[in-house]
Amino acid sequence: MGQDEAVYAQGHAESVVRSQYWRSVDNSAAYLDPYLRAGLEVLDIGCGPGTITVDLARRVAPGTVTGVDPAESVLRQARVTASEAEVHNVVFSRGDVFALRAGSNTFDVTHAHQVLLHLSEPVAALREMLRVTRPGGLVAVRDTDYAAATWWPADSRLERWLEIYRAVARANGAEPDAGRRLLAWAYEAGASEVTPSASVWCHATPEERAWWGGMWAERVTDSRIAEQAVEGGHATPEELGEISEAWREWARNPDGWFVLLHGEVLCRV
Repeated sequence: MGQDEAVYAQGHAESVVRSQYWRSVDNSAAYLDPYLRAGLEVLDIGCGPGTITVDLARRVAPGTVTGVDPAESVLRQARVTASEAEVHNVVFSRGDVFALRAGSNTFDVTHAHQVLLHLSEPVAALREMLRVTRPGGLVAVRDTDYAAATWWPADSRLERWLEIYRAVARANGAEPDAGRRLLAWAYEAGASEVTPSASVWCHATPEERAWWGGMWAERVTDSRIAEQAVEGGHATPEELGEISEAWREWARNPDGWFVLLHGEVLCRV
């Protein structure tokens, strides 16, 4: 999921990784799904605990999917994910998106979900992704646009959550509103045939609210985001505690509704 643990603002707290286990091709890479077919060779960058990676592998078998991530801790979890799913056409290894250990023109599809928004040089990462993709292949990228997040009921504490999150990301040299910039970044990286799109995550059922709100209630007080928010002077521990309670209140509210917008690009090499 991006750069190493020292600069990846999310960190790998249990609450962070738990949110990543929910991800699949259907809810996080549907824009790519129509282009997947048996026999493709796929690279999944920033694979995290491997749920999207394993789902990709199911759809391109007997082709192989390679999942890379700089954090060995989540790679161990990814291997367990694949083993428990009995998916065997997938391999996981440590990797750096800026210096991928693959030759040029190696993969039919190079995919990255929620990676570029954590990087200080997203265009350089895209150039490297284009390099390892074969002519005729695809680079597929999807990233959140946090400034476009919206929810109900209104709560000033959640507005502060968004301000703090974006401030922490920018203090790390990253761009939390990456979704709206993907098309521009793709052209800057040298892509010439780019198909842009957008989609959302919507959390509004009681089960979704309990999961999403509970996860953020923990993450905002016990993760690298929380540590950097305090260390950087963006928030006090007391304020983060109030925001945590706001998330729990939102999760309990039957009117609770939350949407995150994502930008997407498919770059034909």
